Amino acid sequence: MTQTNLIGLEADALKSALLQAGVGPKAVSMRAQQLWNWLYVRGVSDFAAMTNLAKDFRAQMSEAFCAARPEIVTEQISTDGTRKWLLRGGPGVEFETVFIPEPGRGTLCVSSQVGCTLNCRFCHTGTQKLVRNLTPAEIVGQLLVARDALGDWPSTKENRRITNVVMMGMGEPLYNFDNVKSALHIISRDDGLALSKRRITLSTAGVVPMIKRAGEEIGSALAISLHAVRDEIRDVIVPLNKKYKIAELLDACRNYPGVSNARRITFEYVMLKGVNDSLADARELVRAIRGIPAKINLIPFNPWPGAPYECSDWEQIEKFAEIVNRAGYASPVRTPRGRDIMAACGQLKSESVKLRAKERLADMRSQELARMPS
Repeated sequence: MTQTNLIGLEADALKSALLQAGVGPKAVSMRAQQLWNWLYVRGVSDFAAMTNLAKDFRAQMSEAFCAARPEIVTEQISTDGTRKWLLRGGPGVEFETVFIPEPGRGTLCVSSQVGCTLNCRFCHTGTQKLVRNLTPAEIVGQLLVARDALGDWPSTKENRRITNVVMMGMGEPLYNFDNVKSALHIISRDDGLALSKRRITLSTAGVVPMIKRAGEEIGSALAISLHAVRDEIRDVIVPLNKKYKIAELLDACRNYPGVSNARRITFEYVMLKGVNDSLADARELVRAIRGIPAKINLIPFNPWPGAPYECSDWEQIEKFAEIVNRAGYASPVRTPRGRDIMAACGQLKSESVKLRAKERLADMRSQELARMPS
């Protein structure tokens, strides 16, 4: 008999699964709430340990169901405390999640796909072809694995180490909308994993038609992987821009449900030497986002073997940031974290996938630089 994984089932789906397993209609709501508490407040995956449930009910649950996390393939810990887990959801289905500790908070960077279709030129994940979308169980499971490892149970404890979730790992979340939506509904429920929507950020490279829907149906904070303010540049480094141009993307941001000074949109901007880091680019960035409650995260490019770009010089990053700051926008320069374990922004990639040959990457780099406008 194949067991059904209860992880990743929203409340109604959990009740339906219990009814199909023979739980009576009068008891199903109570049983679902009891299980929900054990799974998501206490983090228990063994039905035998759910001690307030009758033994025969626990046996019934163990036969029909499981509460499986993704398999941990490897765990790496950086010198700066960043942790990266390579997880497996099945044969050939490997993905990564990263925990970034900071004073007073801790952020879990969660993947939504195995690989990616967007092929952003500065992103290591973009060199890995899409294998498949992650299921709600695999998305929620990343948070469960991290809380298990960090001793972050129960979810009601004070001073939890994981305080924020960002959908900024492998993949484009809006190309896996339904599964991401279900997972984030589970993660944000007060009676479970209890991470409020204001502490969840969904990052997109700009799937414009889905942005409004994300605001209405998910309601998390929004981050945009912008990285350029001229279409001819963004067409190259973020190829999705060929389909949805910058002006169209920024219009979607202006109309994002609930956007306000208290709920600003984050624009992510990776600093690529000689590509998008001129002071003219900084001034155009300020002009382009005018009227959008926003902050700008400037991200020093995190290299990976054979990467086609270099990080901007630090002096240039500071000059760029000064222009943005003077315009009234917060523009923190994101401190690279976990570079030594390839856990920094843009470095995630399933370790089972071989790196492209150095000759091909060098050729790609020369071709991309040749296409850049002077």
